[in-house]
Amino acid sequence: MLRAAGVGVGDEVVVPAFGNVEVAEAVTLAGALPVFADIDPVTYCLAPGAVEAAVTPRTAAVVVVHRFGRSADLARLHALGQRHGLLVLEQGESEAPYDEIAQRRERAAYLDAKLKGVRKPDGGDGHTYQQYVVRVPGNGRPDRDAFALALRAKGVECRVPVKTPVHRLPEFRRCVSLPETERAADETLTLPVDASLTKREMQRIVSACNALGGLLQPAF
Repeated sequence: MLRAAGVGVGDEVVVPAFGNVEVAEAVTLAGALPVFADIDPVTYCLAPGAVEAAVTPRTAAVVVVHRFGRSADLARLHALGQRHGLLVLEQGESEAPYDEIAQRRERAAYLDAKLKGVRKPDGGDGHTYQQYVVRVPGNGRPDRDAFALALRAKGVECRVPVKTPVHRLPEFRRCVSLPETERAADETLTLPVDASLTKREMQRIVSACNALGGLLQPAF
């Protein structure tokens, strides 16, 4: 899509660093330079203000990646693209059947009501809960990685969604300030909300997490 739009050598393309490396690689393959902008801490998608701050006379496009079942602020991003004459491309997530999304939302609502000691996701409009992402801040106590290790020891499948932001990888290393990206990479953890989970399994997830709640400062 970038090549088809004429994006190439000498151009810059604004992309998120919080996520998969494939987007930055695609920009490089088109001959352009990926420029990393920070994310919104609620949606984990590109923050329009951060994108605007990253725009230069060489910027040709923005690649917006929707994350975890939440959509980016497309209205503001498209308006920004129109102001600066930029191509705005979207990378979405695979669509799940409606009944599966409804079941995920049901399980997410259960976790919202029962979990303690972690910062729960802001559901927002249209959240499909491709992943249920919580925050486990360190606060000078055992951090996200210790929390995840303890959960796995209790039989709860959890994972770190973004282990290393793209701007920290050797091939894309940049000296750039992305505080929300860095914080999200250090604190986020996904808990299962698969449609196949039984009520007993959901109770086990809650029980395991809440038993570790004393590791954390109260989450607000």
